[in-house]
Amino acid sequence: MDTTLLCVGDVVGSPGRHIVTKALPKISADRGVDCNIVNVENAAAGSGLTPVLYDKFVSAGVQLMTLGDHVYRRKEIIKTLETSDNIIRPANLAPNAPGRQFAIHETERGVRVAVFTVLGSLFMRLSVDCPFRAADRVLASIPSDVHIIVAEIHAEATSEKIAMGWHLDGRVSVVFGTHTHVQTADECILPEGSAFISDLGMTGPHDSVLGRDRKKVLSAMTTSVPTPFDVAEHDNRLNGLLVVVDSETGRAKSVERVSHLGEDRL
Repeated sequence: MDTTLLCVGDVVGSPGRHIVTKALPKISADRGVDCNIVNVENAAAGSGLTPVLYDKFVSAGVQLMTLGDHVYRRKEIIKTLETSDNIIRPANLAPNAPGRQFAIHETERGVRVAVFTVLGSLFMRLSVDCPFRAADRVLASIPSDVHIIVAEIHAEATSEKIAMGWHLDGRVSVVFGTHTHVQTADECILPEGSAFISDLGMTGPHDSVLGRDRKKVLSAMTTSVPTPFDVAEHDNRLNGLLVVVDSETGRAKSVERVSHLGEDRL
């Protein structure tokens, strides 16, 4: 039996939430998705997540949620992180950081899927533990009867993401990168059976600079005068990766980039 996973890249603001709500159920039905995993760390006006938005993602059919360096940007989400079993914080933060280091979802067919996230250590603002050691530690904590494991590396450096792919090849089903908001074209199945992509890309407005109003970003970059980077509005897309995994071995069988255009695309 195979299990189909849909991994969705960083959801940015209300445009990103809108396309997840509208497109995710249709993609899941059309492609036979058993479990979808969505990075939601930019969902609240472009930075962080709130309990209300968490509930909306659950209602939209999101089964597993991940967060990155903006995990605690909205402090009201901390209680949700401590009490909900389908949302995780990066595993290489401080040991006392609130939230789960991995989560497990059981599909309708009884297959269990685990997910965990680590933050990259290169060019990131947060001080974190070694992502490679953290990944090893979390893997040792996941029950041995969970055969499908998805690893996310939320990082700036492509080199670090690729290195993590090689580090985890054969030990997880999927390794995907997030954070840079630009979908890469290097999707593949590594030699030992792990699907990989350096970055899933952004889910949100692409008539923008990484989801932000391009005029305001250009103004700040060309004048050196700070200005709020409001979330953009147009050319809405859902980006991610579709992976078919052998449910018994946990090895990836096929991998496909997804870029779904929203109805409001201009």
